Amino acid sequence: MPENLANSLQLSQTAIASEYAFVPRPSIASQEPETNREPGRVRNRPAREQALIAAATRLFATKGYDATTTREIAAEAGCAEGLIHRYFQGKEGLLFAIIRSRTSGDTLDTITKPASSLREEFMHLVESELERMWQDREFFRVLTPRAFLDANLGHVLNRVGPLRRANKIRERLRTACNGNNVSDHEVEALTQFIGSIGFLFGFLRPVVLGEDRTRARAVALATAEIFARSF
Repeated sequence: MPENLANSLQLSQTAIASEYAFVPRPSIASQEPETNREPGRVRNRPAREQALIAAATRLFATKGYDATTTREIAAEAGCAEGLIHRYFQGKEGLLFAIIRSRTSGDTLDTITKPASSLREEFMHLVESELERMWQDREFFRVLTPRAFLDANLGHVLNRVGPLRRANKIRERLRTACNGNNVSDHEVEALTQFIGSIGFLFGFLRPVVLGEDRTRARAVALATAEIFARSF
């Protein structure tokens, strides 16, 4: 992958926002009455951007990044091909937009309320990571092969994969300790375990290795139960 994409991954959120804040002047076609526009086209800019990101994610995951053309992405999204260059500066910028869409605003809000014990909280967090990795499987199918070819994307994969929500998980575990004799080192080990087991059994085994998802989940939870016996 060209160096400009790797460099763009290091941009601050302010720079990213300014880069995509440009809104082109409406064309004559965009000012035509709705009845005169080509049917089936997505017309609102935010909706078009999301449609292109979603289409690219699906096609990159099934066909691969290199084999997918911008024409195919545009057709899948129901948008004009030129919008990919206007909004994202090409296919590489669209890949970056996919990464950015998955790394912004990630929280633990979807997890149940904090549990009453460290063991219960630990198991809740493991289940949550297993589900999250499965829900994001298309994204990881896109990014993982690219990471083998580009070391910079390997660092991005690590940030959005096993360690994506490490800080929030760590906070939840510390809160659940409630005076238990658990050191910071042990909390960190639990945090890393949750992220890693989620990635392994929520994505790699069911998606990459083709293992039955139910079986992979059962093995993950059994492994977590064994690990949890120590506290």
